[in-house]
Amino acid sequence: MTTRAALDGIKVLDLSRVLAGPWCTQILADLGADVVKIERPGVGDDTRHWGPPFLKDAQGHVTDQASYFTCCNRNKRSVTVDMASTEGQALLRQMAQEADILVENFKTGGLKQYGLDYESLRTLNPRLIYCSVTGFGHDGPHAQRAGYDLMIQATTGMMSITGRPDEEPGGGPLRVGVALTDLFTGVYASSAILAALNVRHGSGEGQHIDMALLDVGMAILANQASGFLNTGNVPQRQGNSHPSLAPYQDFRTSDGSMLLAIGNNGQFERFCEAAGHAEWAQDARFATNPLRVRHRDLLIPMMEEVTRTRTTAQWIGLLEDKAVPCGPINNIDQAFEDEQVKARGLAVTLPREAGDGIAAITGVASPLRLQGTPPVLRRAPPALGQHTDEVLAQMGLSPERIQALRAAGAV
Repeated sequence: MTTRAALDGIKVLDLSRVLAGPWCTQILADLGADVVKIERPGVGDDTRHWGPPFLKDAQGHVTDQASYFTCCNRNKRSVTVDMASTEGQALLRQMAQEADILVENFKTGGLKQYGLDYESLRTLNPRLIYCSVTGFGHDGPHAQRAGYDLMIQATTGMMSITGRPDEEPGGGPLRVGVALTDLFTGVYASSAILAALNVRHGSGEGQHIDMALLDVGMAILANQASGFLNTGNVPQRQGNSHPSLAPYQDFRTSDGSMLLAIGNNGQFERFCEAAGHAEWAQDARFATNPLRVRHRDLLIPMMEEVTRTRTTAQWIGLLEDKAVPCGPINNIDQAFEDEQVKARGLAVTLPREAGDGIAAITGVASPLRLQGTPPVLRRAPPALGQHTDEVLAQMGLSPERIQALRAAGAV
């Protein structure tokens, strides 16, 4: 019996590129939506060229196809269309008429010249849910600015709370190691789209969704933002320690480092007993979390003297059955070798039959574990234009018409 996917029957027209928009549409695709990704003929999504690293073919030879593209474009069909051409615009309008959802990340007003903006398309398809992803939103003094994740991390203050303090070696603002605001914008956008789908069930009408990296970047400051807004105190960089919890950071061991994430008094007491220093939990300076935060400059050096006496593995073995959060600080290779990562099947290889020599592509599994309608990984990230003929034929175009469009450079 074939399992029905959650978004079976939902059609998505994906006019987005790079990361935030494609991350959103990949979530929808994993949940079963039919996502048609529109790319520029001969060029494609920018990230097809963002390398190294590059993919290898079946013989192990390095190709010119960047692996970056594969992280956010599986389960999609790639169609090449030149939206600057009259015929290309007509094709896209026809696709939009048949779509449930459209996702784009052009600059504010950028699609109006092609007749592909929300106001133009809603007249053709009132049920269309149209999600725009921009750097700074569709209104305000910076609406016309291009927005990239690194710029947003700097603008929102994210970099000001990431890294070590200026006075420490290696101190200074740092970006997060992945494009955090792009990724969160994709997740928020997919949530907004699903909410709009639910509204449409009752109203029968679609709507416009205005997603801005800036808005998301401010939102994911989370406790750091709420702390500032309610106290006026500006958060500072403090490395791997936590502004509101202690001990909650990395500690040196005899063979490297480990991570302790102690969030309550019971965990602290159990750690102290296991470490042979039960008296620390009774010390008036460390009896509660606020006291431990206040006196962290005393507590952390005392703990580090002890943590250096065992290996990371010995500490994990000592603490894991005592409900004290403790773990290694892995590199990505070690993370994929973790037995729990393997047990959850988090590395997934999908075959690709595009005739370009790349037999299969491996990526990270969807984290959405719906019991009744689980994600279905159907297609590897596509080659450029891999499904152009297939999709156009499904739209009713004859092979001769498709060939004529290709000869004209429209597809």
